[in-house]
Amino acid sequence: MINDTAPPTEHVKNLVAQHWHRRASSFDQEASHGLLNDAQHDAWRALLADVAGPSPLDVLDIGCGTGFLALLLSELGHRATGIDMAEGMLTEARRKAADAGSKAVFLSGDAEAPATDIGRFDLICMRHVIWTLPDPVAAAKNWLTLLRSGGRIILVEGEFKSASMKEEYQQIGQSLPLLGGRPATEITALLESAGFVRPTIRSLMDKTLWVEEPQFPRYMVTASRS
Repeated sequence: MINDTAPPTEHVKNLVAQHWHRRASSFDQEASHGLLNDAQHDAWRALLADVAGPSPLDVLDIGCGTGFLALLLSELGHRATGIDMAEGMLTEARRKAADAGSKAVFLSGDAEAPATDIGRFDLICMRHVIWTLPDPVAAAKNWLTLLRSGGRIILVEGEFKSASMKEEYQQIGQSLPLLGGRPATEITALLESAGFVRPTIRSLMDKTLWVEEPQFPRYMVTASRS
């Protein structure tokens, strides 16, 4: 059913980008967003190394924010590109890449419909992104086309409940079907409906990953293109 009271999609996307642009300069200071100590850095690096494997991959980090996943995957030897609609986030990501001597590249781009070559990537990843999208089903179908045969997608997500209903999100909550997060099984079903296969769920409740005890379910969903 069409919601006639919902704001137009581009307006929704612009408000989402505005929200994260405004928060960019302090974003990494929060335990759920940045890397605050060596133990947390090492835990995420080990997790991504295990999931991505040792062979260099072409990676697209969708909704990259300040570059959390792209920078770690670049550090592991992968060819990482990050895209985001929030210019403030891209500014921070590029600064961090320059400081670290990273080869990761950060570009402006729409998470739902990345403007990049079909079949270009071995791995697509994102962290706390799918709940911010007006049309996550269409987005997942677009992501599938960007992967090479046998390529994989990794989503780091959780059930945030009402934590996200603030600032701009109060205006557009009705236009974001996954706002507040969803159980991992619901995300795997969404990916399968878009054509992904062999989904797996991995718990991310280890305190080291977040510096503090998780207050709600956190998980990683992985699936493949056949």
